[in-house]
Amino acid sequence: MTIIQTNQAPKAIGPYVQGRIANGFLFASGQVPLDPETGEVVGKTIEDQTKQVVKNITAILKEAGITSDEIVKTTCFLKNMDDFVAFNGVYGTLFGDILPARSAVEVARLPKDVLVEIEIIADVSNK
Repeated sequence: MTIIQTNQAPKAIGPYVQGRIANGFLFASGQVPLDPETGEVVGKTIEDQTKQVVKNITAILKEAGITSDEIVKTTCFLKNMDDFVAFNGVYGTLFGDILPARSAVEVARLPKDVLVEIEIIADVSNK
């Protein structure tokens, strides 16, 4: 198994890693809208926070040597499902024509009281 760690995404704020490759898949920990340099939450709106989450995910993918085309599944956690349409508008910018399977759920609370968290599973077998 290979650990994925980059300074271009936020450091883990608990006992976990940014990502781990096992059996041809990258399992990336949920990304919240933290600035990797300051550790502070970026943005107050769902759009701004989702943009930062997408940046963080992209950095992890790059470190693993893959692109968003290899993402096969995402799980999206939203503080408020009323933000779903606005979230979707930004979330979609992560992908081209190749879309992953997805789950999206509303949750009571997320780390640092952010509005969104996204975790991914990606295929690295062709890397």
